[in-house]
Amino acid sequence: MKEMSTKYNPNQVEEGRYQKWLDADVFKPSEDPAAEPYSIVIPPPNVTGKLHLGHAWDVTLQDMIIRQKRMQGYDTVWLPGMDHAGIATQAKVEERLRHQGISGRELGRDKFLEKTWKWKEEYAGIIRQQWAKMGISVDYSREYFTLDEYLSRAVKEVFVQLYKKGLIYRGEYIINWDPEAQTALSDIEVEHKEVQGAFYHINYPTVGSDESVEIATTRPETMLGDTAIAVHPEDERYQHLIGQKVLLPLVNKEIPVVADDYVDREFGTGVVKITPAHDPNDFEVGNRHNLPRVNVMNKDGSINDRGGKYAGLDRFEARKQIVADLEAEGYLIKVEEHLHSVGHSERSGAVVEPYLSTQWFVKMKPLAQAAIDNQSSEDAVNFYPPRFNHTFLQWMENVHDWVISRQLWWGHQIPAWYHKQTGEVYVGTQPPQDEENWEQDPDVLDTWFSSALLPFSTLGWPEETHDLERYFPTNTLVTGYDIIFFWVSRMIFQSLEFTGRRPFNNVLIHGLIRDPEGRKMSKSLGNGIDPMDVIDEYGVDALRWFLANGSTPGQDIRYSPDRMAAAWNFINKIWNASRYVLLNLDEGMTIDNIHIGDDLTIADRWILSRLQAVIEDVTRLFDRFEFGEAGRILYHFIWDDYCDWYIEMTKEALQDSSSNNQTTQSVLIYVLDQFLRLLHPIMPFVTEEIWQHIAPHGQSIVVSEYPQIVEDWKNLQAEEAMQQLIEVIRSVRLIRNEMNTPLSKEVDIYIKVDSSTTKDILVQNQAYLERFCNPSQLIIDEDLQISDQVVTQTTSFAQIMMPLLGLVKVEDEIKRLEAEAVKLRKEVERVEKKLANQNFVAKAPEKVVAEEKTKGEDYHKQLKAVEDQIKQLQELI
Repeated sequence: MKEMSTKYNPNQVEEGRYQKWLDADVFKPSEDPAAEPYSIVIPPPNVTGKLHLGHAWDVTLQDMIIRQKRMQGYDTVWLPGMDHAGIATQAKVEERLRHQGISGRELGRDKFLEKTWKWKEEYAGIIRQQWAKMGISVDYSREYFTLDEYLSRAVKEVFVQLYKKGLIYRGEYIINWDPEAQTALSDIEVEHKEVQGAFYHINYPTVGSDESVEIATTRPETMLGDTAIAVHPEDERYQHLIGQKVLLPLVNKEIPVVADDYVDREFGTGVVKITPAHDPNDFEVGNRHNLPRVNVMNKDGSINDRGGKYAGLDRFEARKQIVADLEAEGYLIKVEEHLHSVGHSERSGAVVEPYLSTQWFVKMKPLAQAAIDNQSSEDAVNFYPPRFNHTFLQWMENVHDWVISRQLWWGHQIPAWYHKQTGEVYVGTQPPQDEENWEQDPDVLDTWFSSALLPFSTLGWPEETHDLERYFPTNTLVTGYDIIFFWVSRMIFQSLEFTGRRPFNNVLIHGLIRDPEGRKMSKSLGNGIDPMDVIDEYGVDALRWFLANGSTPGQDIRYSPDRMAAAWNFINKIWNASRYVLLNLDEGMTIDNIHIGDDLTIADRWILSRLQAVIEDVTRLFDRFEFGEAGRILYHFIWDDYCDWYIEMTKEALQDSSSNNQTTQSVLIYVLDQFLRLLHPIMPFVTEEIWQHIAPHGQSIVVSEYPQIVEDWKNLQAEEAMQQLIEVIRSVRLIRNEMNTPLSKEVDIYIKVDSSTTKDILVQNQAYLERFCNPSQLIIDEDLQISDQVVTQTTSFAQIMMPLLGLVKVEDEIKRLEAEAVKLRKEVERVEKKLANQNFVAKAPEKVVAEEKTKGEDYHKQLKAVEDQIKQLQELI
């Protein structure tokens, strides 16, 4: 058997391991037709750059789920894939080309797409390398890219079907426009930021009188496109103006005064300018009053030819010029500073312009209602944590029609053609037969349109494939709360529309990873952390342990170098414990030839019983996606129970050449094997490395059986007895520590127990007490009268006493005991107050009330023992 190195070295452990797994095909689905299927589709990272720490968290959680299910015997499929990320990727490629002195537009569509595909291959390779470093157990034979031909077929099919149902339409509407990327944006691609702006108060003269009306606007450049002003129909101040006309300042055009309920007569002057081509509300008012739509802006945000003298100016430069001219000509009344919310493009950062444009839309109301109704059915998607179900429903109830066309080249080109002579529109999955007479719509679909189909399109839809029949709906989606609206919602309504089923059973929502100060990681702050750098320093298993242990569904976590170091230390503790086990095994001993007989010590029975509780708890917590709590339980079992107590208790038996060590060795290796399997989904590399030393040659822990409870090894008596031994040993150590007495020095120890049962337990296991306490004399009895001055530690079942002689001053010991008595009195008062609260007693479960009563009795007993000891010591002064 190859000996383990003396220190855990993650680089050595991880090197080459992932390729061995791939070569052995251990990530492929089960070949057992009776196995229950379990599938996950990876949220595809964008091919815009390297994976960040949030991606690492995302894939770690998915890998933990799929690895555990694989070990539990499920037929697991985890589909890897990447997203073309239309706007973001096109912007990155254009930026690279600019640095090379090349204009993407001058290249033309075909050549630009060639460059973009090269970019995709470059970054897809980087992402695969990072996935490998993270150890994710995906089935690469099913890898997808959102522009793959078979996914493109699905996208076209969905578009055509929605169009035929009247759920996709083309129309002229006010949309969110990104002047930098020069493309439409959906509502959720707009980030609203508080910006210092101004209200510009302007006089509009009425035609045929000396009267003027005052309006206020934050965007005076849009007044060039005003086609009316509006007042409330019941506003008595302006009844005489309805139907009249005002003169549009600077433009010198007469525009009507209309009455509309949209106007808030309590806000400002009760008069608003109406610019149907540049404001969504004005667009609706314009429709009601049959007003013309005058678009005064180019796609790049500059003023167009309809802007007269301002044509060619950037919109913000035009604003300055217009305000100056208004002031010069006497139209400007005042300028008020105003902090207001301004939309910015999520992709480019540009200020979004409400813009009149002809676009393709999805009619959302019927699709959203179907998704809302489904959440009350048996086929509802389960959100973890459940509060996000409300978030989902709230958005669906208030959703607007979805603008799905984008003025880009990189993406799924819209499957619509326009006849060159007649202008007729043809929509189909294939081009029209006389294609030479038609021109395809140059726009592409919103990235989320194709991503919304992934749970079923990646499994072969619209074809009736084996994978679709077996693995759909998928089981669990893992994603951050920041894309519930972008992606989760859209997958749900598209899946219901095209398959009649929910896309996944569960959605596990995690938060964001923040920097150590709690700030969101961003390029502007320069506080981003590359997960690959973390892996180079601490190893991937340490990173995965940190991410798993910080995982409370829906909550953010802070990156912490200290916690990363602690994760490495924990793995090193496991490594050293495993080395100890291996060094103490007989030659050739593996987990397949162990023998756990009847000659078990109390420590053996205790650790085997504790293991059953850990298996039960970890399995239950994984099923509820409470990985942080599962990690806490594993940590304490491995570090405290196994390493600090059980291993220490085996040393005497293993060093005794006259005893039969086979049972001790068997329990050691068995428990090690079981917790390595429990840990494997979280720490795949180090668990495989250690497991290879104790498993038969050729097997992999990846496909080993997940631990199951052995009812015969549950032993509460052994757990209680061992807990008493541990408390005695800890009490002796505490006294020695307080008295500054090293363990090497023998000291008389007296243990006054509360029952014969406790006495029997301690006497039967006296060998442990002698090993760990090093007494010169050990006396255990129910009725002990000690005449010497002693230092005492009191437990719920015993008083542990050590002579004071030569160790401490009596006065110091009284002070210590009095401080302990103060703490115990507070506990007694707390419990009594709780039990005196009729509300608590009436409403709390009986078990909880009983536990409080037991605590109270224990505290009373400990307090009395401490008070008695204080009294005895005071008599000695």
